[in-house]
Amino acid sequence: MAVFPSGREKLDILYADDHLVAINKPAGLLVHRSPIDRRETRFALQLLRDQLGRPVYPAHRLDKPTSGVLLFALSPEMARALGESFARGAVEKTYLAVLRGVCPETGIIDHPLLEEPDRLADYPVQPDKPAQEAVTSYRRLAQVELPFAVGRYPSSRYSLVEAHPRTGRRHQLRRHFKHIFHPIIGDTKYGEGRHNRFFREHFGCQRLLLAATRLAFPHPLDGRQLVIEAPLDPIFADLLERLGWSSSLP
Repeated sequence: MAVFPSGREKLDILYADDHLVAINKPAGLLVHRSPIDRRETRFALQLLRDQLGRPVYPAHRLDKPTSGVLLFALSPEMARALGESFARGAVEKTYLAVLRGVCPETGIIDHPLLEEPDRLADYPVQPDKPAQEAVTSYRRLAQVELPFAVGRYPSSRYSLVEAHPRTGRRHQLRRHFKHIFHPIIGDTKYGEGRHNRFFREHFGCQRLLLAATRLAFPHPLDGRQLVIEAPLDPIFADLLERLGWSSSLP
């Protein structure tokens, strides 16, 4: 993310037309104002609105610690059309993540998710609501074993995966990878503290290692297929280089 001469932040725009705009959201940036972090003063929606000089409407969400492709509509009508595309599964979402341990080469996680009570959430939770369908497919791109005893074993193993959430539940990837005992590195809510601390101290990596790298969907106006890709930020890219995984990227 660059900075204007005036000092205002400038978001990296990946795609723009008269109806849509997509940015590469930095890790640590909220999409919009939320009780999740009442002290935060920077939000993707307001930054992009000021940058473009017009209202923008988020078509979906990314968690604050997740980086990558974030799509906005430039009108309420287009926002509704995009929302319908996401709801019917017409949007293909691709993520990269670093996991603890060596996960299977490929897999489908079909594990319904309950809404989690959260006093800081920006929407009410229905305690009697049944678990919602949640499905994630993934494939392992690379693995590594490092000669460091982070836990009870003399070495530690990690995986790089490409993941495709087929549904859009809150924290779906983070919760699904925890469910199969391969939590995402840097996840302070669902992850493993010892491994998070190892990556902070050994690699200087302070962030959640989850990035939304690609969105593919039909343009709501004319149906043409759009593919929007986001490069990894320098911290994520440097980590993959140090682990010898850069050549494994799709």
